[in-house]
Amino acid sequence: MSETTLSKIELLKLESRQLRGTLAEELQNDRPDFSADAIQMLKYHGSYQQDDRDVRKQKNADGTRKQKAYSCLIRTAVPGGKATAEQFLAELDLCDRLGNGTLRITTRQGFQLHGVLKSDLKETIRKINEIKLSTFAACGDVSRNVMCCPAPYKNNHVRDQMQQLTDQLAIHFRPQSSSYYELWLTDEDGNKQNHAEFQPVAEPIYGERYLPRKFKIGVAEPSDNCIDVYTQDIGLLAIVEADQVVGYNVIVGGGMGNTPSADKTFPRLGDELTFATPDDVIAVCEAVVQVQRDYGNREDRKRARLKYLVHDLGGAAFKAKVEEYYGAALPAPRHAPVTGIDDHLGWHVQGDGKLFLGINIENGRVADVGDVRIKSGLRAIFERYGMAARLTPLQSVILCDVDPADRRGIEQLLREYGLKSADELSLARRFAVACPALPTCGLAITESERVMPQLIDQMETVLAEHKLDRTQIAIRMTGCPNGCARPYVADVGLVGKSVGKYTIYLGGNPQGTRIGFVYQEATPLEEIAAQLSPLLAGYQAEKLAEEGFGDYCSRLGRETLLAKAGQSEAMALQN
Repeated sequence: MSETTLSKIELLKLESRQLRGTLAEELQNDRPDFSADAIQMLKYHGSYQQDDRDVRKQKNADGTRKQKAYSCLIRTAVPGGKATAEQFLAELDLCDRLGNGTLRITTRQGFQLHGVLKSDLKETIRKINEIKLSTFAACGDVSRNVMCCPAPYKNNHVRDQMQQLTDQLAIHFRPQSSSYYELWLTDEDGNKQNHAEFQPVAEPIYGERYLPRKFKIGVAEPSDNCIDVYTQDIGLLAIVEADQVVGYNVIVGGGMGNTPSADKTFPRLGDELTFATPDDVIAVCEAVVQVQRDYGNREDRKRARLKYLVHDLGGAAFKAKVEEYYGAALPAPRHAPVTGIDDHLGWHVQGDGKLFLGINIENGRVADVGDVRIKSGLRAIFERYGMAARLTPLQSVILCDVDPADRRGIEQLLREYGLKSADELSLARRFAVACPALPTCGLAITESERVMPQLIDQMETVLAEHKLDRTQIAIRMTGCPNGCARPYVADVGLVGKSVGKYTIYLGGNPQGTRIGFVYQEATPLEEIAAQLSPLLAGYQAEKLAEEGFGDYCSRLGRETLLAKAGQSEAMALQN
């Protein structure tokens, strides 16, 4: 591939001195923002530059527009969602002292701070590292936070084996560049880098240009696909025999990103590639990553994800390439159908005499709003009891290792701070997921997190009318088609189309094993519940035994559903 055909970002990575770029110099100046090139490098260090898009609409007294209110998002990688009480409390302290007063749990089981000023960036990242967490490679064209089912069961070795692999993968695929430590964890003199001083280190997995695009890895087991294993670049599905993981089905080429105006892009579920033993699985994953490194599209970033390489080559040719890099033939995957998903909310017996408690955090936003003081409640619990925590893929929190004697005290604190128990929440709210979108995300077309609670209010009313209030129906919303909340595999996916309007996807399922189809374009937010109501009525009357709503929609298809709703296809496209 010639230099002239590489995308601009590929050239930038090559010339960045292993992810340094001009960050050191720009951290020294007084500007509130970074240059365009530095913004790209910043991602590898776990941060995105943003601005408050609500402020963009405001004007000064003389009628001129206000200057952009720049700040940074800082994402902490938390492999498998495992965090100590000290780490959780430290992130809460940072959101109060240097952020916008809220902490967010991401759909990849990480922490996210918003509203951090450029002048506070180094201090924030340093503090995160002091609590033995890191923001390195939480963003950028590398392997990002490795996901894993967070349930802390101790009555067999399966969950421990999965979490151990998660930690090993996180370490194995961490970039070797020393840029992160020089930029954020050294003194001011150590920050002053120049071309003469730069000494490159070997990057045996990533090479000079790192990967063509971001790369996501997740670990699950068939009875609980809470991480959506088929939506990952590499999904590892545990094969369990006699309460032991005997290996993993390696699934490749999943991904949710989509650009509706470009037919060459699409959401995709991964393909089952092979079965790998625990001793071999990391080496197989490395071969997959290296094939993506060397053959992934570096000319067009819209087509740079692994899913397009797998799609374009075809399964057999892609497997042959992986075998070439791995150095041996790969066996067929084993039969292991996904059968369920758990949100892990409520009280559970952990298996070692302790309990764990899953607490719903609506859309992952840890904040105090009115009588629901999630941030203060979690702070009180962690300060008093000091238990470990796990972050879930559905953006909630698990309190681990709870002494049964402490259950009553914890429940009292939850009531005091307005946090509802799992039994007090509808299944629609428990399984709902939304991305941050406005006002901070620069890619957002419309709202997501800020409007999802009100939409769920409306959906709860509709579901109750049709006697479906105790039926698990997953509703996921994103403010743009990039799909950070993985909406394309949900029963109901809502994807931002234009301001206040959403494309409705139907026919996915909570198990994350089917991509939904476009049911209706550009539906106004206030009409979504009403548009779904006749379909839910039909589902209640016609569903087969154990058939989920997404299964029902997939069985009937779009035209039949439109007829039930009293619409023509032309009307649906006009909305």
